[in-house]
Amino acid sequence: MQLQPDKTFLIKLAHTKMPFGKYEGRYLIDLPEYYVVWYHNKGFPKGKLGEMLETVYMLKLNGLEELVRNIQRNFDKL
Repeated sequence: MQLQPDKTFLIKLAHTKMPFGKYEGRYLIDLPEYYVVWYHNKGFPKGKLGEMLETVYMLKLNGLEELVRNIQRNFDKL
């Protein structure tokens, strides 16, 4: 995971929806915390989705979900 925030990555994260499963179609930032923690314990998927879910985990862990919701409101989807 990167230490410097990547503006493009965060904008894409803010507009990405879960592509499968019980929460298909829900924005990643809106996934229930227990579900993201489950992925953290199980192992995040490989690729961009895994990176995004890991970032969501860190944001939720630190109470920063509103940061992503603010990006959703103020930046168009890339």
